[in-house]
Amino acid sequence: MTKLIEPGKPVVILPGTVEQIIPENSFTPEEVQISVGNAERLYREIRMENTLRDGNGRKVGLKPGAHVEVTIEARKEETEPKK
Repeated sequence: MTKLIEPGKPVVILPGTVEQIIPENSFTPEEVQISVGNAERLYREIRMENTLRDGNGRKVGLKPGAHVEVTIEARKEETEPKK
C-alpha cells in the first residue's frame, strides 16, 4: 500500500540503511534491521517484517545495504509549537 504525505501534516523523513536481514523462524517472519541516520546512537536501529509492495502490488523485500527513508507523520492536533 502506497501512502502519500498529506499536505499540512507535520512530518519528518529520515535517511536509513538496511543493516541486516534476520531470517524467518518458526515464530517470526523474515525481518529487516534498519539503521536510522540522525537518531541517537542507542535508539538508531528499528526492526520490521521484510515485506513491502511494489507499484504493481507484488510483495518484495529489502536487500542488505539498501538506502531507505523512514517517514514519521503526526496529526496536526497531536503536535504543539516548539519554543
